[in-house]
Amino acid sequence: MRIHVVDHPLVAHKLTTLRDRRTDSPTFRRLADELVTLLAYEATRDVRTEAVDIETPVAPTTGVRLSHPRPLVVPILRAGLGMLEGMVRLLPTAEVGFLGMVRNEETLKAETYATRMPDDLSGRQVYVVDPMLATGGTLVAAIRLLIERGADDVTALCLLAAPEGVEVMERELSGLPVTVVTAAVDERLNADAYIVPGLGDAGDRLYGTAGA
Repeated sequence: MRIHVVDHPLVAHKLTTLRDRRTDSPTFRRLADELVTLLAYEATRDVRTEAVDIETPVAPTTGVRLSHPRPLVVPILRAGLGMLEGMVRLLPTAEVGFLGMVRNEETLKAETYATRMPDDLSGRQVYVVDPMLATGGTLVAAIRLLIERGADDVTALCLLAAPEGVEVMERELSGLPVTVVTAAVDERLNADAYIVPGLGDAGDRLYGTAGA
C-alpha cells in the first residue's frame, strides 16, 4: 500500500478552516468540496488513458481520453457524499457507486448496510471517498469488497488520517494495489477512536446532527 500526503499551501489553508470548531456546516461543505478537488488532482495522476486522434481548428493531433472501462467513484455513506461532487468535478465521465457502511460504536468494526455498484469490477480503477481514516476498519472492509469484485487499482481519498489507521491498512492490505491520498496524517486516535486534533465528526459537521 502507498500513502501520499498532499503538501500544498492551499490544502493546508482549507484544512485549517475545516478543523476550526467555529466553521458552520455550509462553509464546511464548501471547503470540503474544494479540498477534495485538490486531493483528487493528486489522486488521479495515474488514471488510465488511451490515445485519440482529433482535429483542432488548425491541424490534426493526437491527445488522450479516459480509458474504458471508466473509473468508478465510490463514496462511503453518509459522510463520503460530502466529497462526491468535488471528485466527479474532476472526473465528470466517471461512474458512481455507493457503499453504506457504519462503525459499530461498541466493537469499532465496520458493518455494511447497503451497496449500489457493479458486481463485476474487473479491470476497473476505483476511487473510494471517505473523510476520515481513523481506525482503518471501514476502509479496509470497503477496499476488500471492491477487490473481491475484481477492482485492480483502488485509491482512497481522505481529508484526514490517523497513524493507527494507516498502520492497520498497511498490515491488512499488504501487497494489494491500494493507494491512500490525504491532506494530513494527524497525531493519534483518542479513547473514542476520534482523530486528534482532527476536525470532529465529519458527517455531523457536513450535515448537522439529526434530532439535535
